[in-house]
Amino acid sequence: MTSNEIRTMRREAEEIFKAAVAAVDPYAAVKRFVRVEGDRLSLGPKERPAAEMDIGPYERIFLVGGGKATAPMARALEELLGPRITRGVITVKYGFAQELAVTEVIEANHPLPDRNGVEGTEKILSLLGQAGERDLVFSIISGGGSALLVRPAGEITLEEMQALTLRLLECGATIDEINTLRKHISAVKGGQMARAAMPAATINLMLSDVVGDRMDVIASGPFVPDSSTFQDAWQVLEKYELKDLPAAIESHLRAGLNGRIPDTPKAGDPAFERVHNLIIGSNILALEAAEENARTLGYRTLILSSMIEGETRDVARVHTGIAREVIKTGRPVPSPACIISGGETTVTIRGNGLGGRNQEFCLAAALDLHGLRETVVVLSGGTDGDDGPTHAAGAIVDPFTMLRGKEAGLSASEFLQNNDAYHFFEKTGDLLITGPTGTNVMDVRLILVR
Repeated sequence: MTSNEIRTMRREAEEIFKAAVAAVDPYAAVKRFVRVEGDRLSLGPKERPAAEMDIGPYERIFLVGGGKATAPMARALEELLGPRITRGVITVKYGFAQELAVTEVIEANHPLPDRNGVEGTEKILSLLGQAGERDLVFSIISGGGSALLVRPAGEITLEEMQALTLRLLECGATIDEINTLRKHISAVKGGQMARAAMPAATINLMLSDVVGDRMDVIASGPFVPDSSTFQDAWQVLEKYELKDLPAAIESHLRAGLNGRIPDTPKAGDPAFERVHNLIIGSNILALEAAEENARTLGYRTLILSSMIEGETRDVARVHTGIAREVIKTGRPVPSPACIISGGETTVTIRGNGLGGRNQEFCLAAALDLHGLRETVVVLSGGTDGDDGPTHAAGAIVDPFTMLRGKEAGLSASEFLQNNDAYHFFEKTGDLLITGPTGTNVMDVRLILVR
């Protein structure tokens, strides 16, 4: 059961979301931020380049990287640099590969690392080991790189790293906290890949999927100075009371705490003297594109923030509270209104269902919207096209969603309690399905009120 106006708004919400995703297309972002004219390379926005350099003297150019969006980024660089590229190796999530001319594309698992990720990373490190002072390395990094660029440190095994990653995901740790631990049980994260590339020059292009666009957090900053320490990593374990660690992980972390092994490289380390770091796409760009599209559809718009974090269900209630305020008082903007937000929320797993933070957001929102007579639509979607371990990007809900669930014999509150938003929306027809988008800049959330 859905009114005609709600149907129209649902279509508009999808259109606005697609505009947001298109604005952060990684292929186009590389083409905007990297320009090659003869031997002259320019990096950054055309009107205010961040760096310019002569690439003529370099004997070889290597291309490496990891993340969900790296295949289209590599394709753009291959077109820009042509035969200058000697060889490339990148790792991408299963289903995100593209056919490339020079670059080898290795598919691996995300969010839990697998053996393919380890083997792909070993190939990247082998390639970096060949780079000398007269060589140039292009690194392309995007969301998902933390799981796709993986080499356990010391005696730690892949299985032990997987187990800790899973526990961190389940306990509700933030991406910053997860990456802090990942860096300190890894041999490549937290600037350690920059060490591997020495003494070559490196240009590191990043598509940001982290709140605040912190370079050292994007894919755990393989080419960026690390501000976190072994002490910070240990505090994450204590905060979430993660005990009974694998012996190798505990031994490695304690060795770092006691200074028996070096910490990740910090600002001022020689590893970064020839590294250029540049963010070429971020969540706020997606939100601005959503805003522009919504205006063309006749909505009054407001971007709340691109940096929203917190427990998903709590964030959902804040957003539906704003929708009710628009209805009652016309604030913060009068209807027809489109409220836009971004960032990355957290789900604390309490059940054994299926879903992701965007679907859980929408299920919590649907409970709050139930009974409203006004026309309200809420969409939450991951810009990469997959939400958690599902094939859906997220969901779209309205005041009729609960009724559709009830007609199917479903209790929304029970499904929410079991973290099983996917199976609820599968029955109500509210899943947002886009397929892999090739990009990844966190989430986009929309509230439409007419």
